[in-house]
Amino acid sequence: MSCTTSTLAGRLYGVKLVCRTWEQPRSSYYVACQAQGQPVRSFPAGKRGPKTPLSDAALLELIQADLNTSPFQGEGHRKVWARLRVRDGVKVGRRRVLRLMRENNLLSPYRGRR
Repeated sequence: MSCTTSTLAGRLYGVKLVCRTWEQPRSSYYVACQAQGQPVRSFPAGKRGPKTPLSDAALLELIQADLNTSPFQGEGHRKVWARLRVRDGVKVGRRRVLRLMRENNLLSPYRGRR
């Protein structure tokens, strides 16, 4: 039934919609497909979302270049991320910048609680 095309929308009915209509769990559908020997569609495991054009090594070089041009001794990841975004036009996630700076010991020193 999930391979049938809708007459109004012209699209395939999904497994989720069919199982919800019949009030059956999707796991039962997939178990039945495996029992019949049909291949179950699976997606490759990986990071969701758009893929960035910069590799981690290239981004690390940009971060190090930004830190070298800074007049201060230490910079935090948020300032580095903002300068990469505004000045250099590099669209990259803040947490990715934090991860790379942490892995390469580039974060500014900070005081902890006593």
